Amino acid sequence: MTVRTMPRRHHHRLAGTVACLVLAGGMTTGCGSELTATAIPDGDDAAAYVSAKFADTLTTLSEDFQGIEDRASTTDKYARVDDQWMDSTITAVQVGRPPARVSKNHSNKDSTEYLDVFHPAGSPVEYLLLGPAYESLAPTPWVSTPHTGGQYGPCAWEGYRDVCAMLSAVDQAVEQGDATKQAKSLPGGAVELIAEVPLGVFLENRVIIFPDRLLKKVTEKMKSEVIDTRIGLDGAGKLRTIEMNGTVTGESRFEVRMKYQVQQEPPTETDLPKVPEKDKVTVLPDRAAVRDFYDRMGELQEGG
Repeated sequence: MTVRTMPRRHHHRLAGTVACLVLAGGMTTGCGSELTATAIPDGDDAAAYVSAKFADTLTTLSEDFQGIEDRASTTDKYARVDDQWMDSTITAVQVGRPPARVSKNHSNKDSTEYLDVFHPAGSPVEYLLLGPAYESLAPTPWVSTPHTGGQYGPCAWEGYRDVCAMLSAVDQAVEQGDATKQAKSLPGGAVELIAEVPLGVFLENRVIIFPDRLLKKVTEKMKSEVIDTRIGLDGAGKLRTIEMNGTVTGESRFEVRMKYQVQQEPPTETDLPKVPEKDKVTVLPDRAAVRDFYDRMGELQEGG
């Protein structure tokens, strides 16, 4: 299966204040006791608690977006529709103020298919390192494009795109009343927030971007089935993981496994690449050139 795994300029809403307000009403929580986890109490206290934890999560993300903390993360993405599938890992590093950022999007299915995107702190351009699968797109190993992240917001960066899309899907499901919600306290003060997100909401928010020929295989009945979503916060209330997992069967079989995880050790500048030499870079000077580049990349992906 060919799925768009490379950066595209999409604007995703974050799960905003409205999610916190919606969570405060009509909350349903699981209350069974476990050896290693304790369910949050029923009733208004549970609703207020979960609302506060979602608000804390959003605050943490907002700080990340502004480059307040150095952070390294990985996002594992697996999706299958019948016999077509994709499997990739994105590693992302943010260092400094203003932040320098690098994301490395590598296929686990084809080792030649990867795209690394590097934006030096304060630079008006960003650099893209092409894997062998994309070497026909330019005569050099690198291309440069104007840096437009400031126009489109932090969710345009590949390191945050998946987090934004996942939270956006949760936000929409909660707002529409489609998500069953729970919260659990874990040892050491950690907290797990749980929501069931309908497949249709997952697809609408483009958490993973599928070509139309595969989307046509997903029936309306399948779209009403749910994807289990779990958001993990550590004892300090900081975001550690977001997972979305589910298998939906009908006229076709749809499977997704995604996990965003913040690494324990903060990165340093040694985790960043060096700015490539000029003779190693093909310059894409404007929006038209960038659009043509990604269109040609899309054609390669569709043919894969």
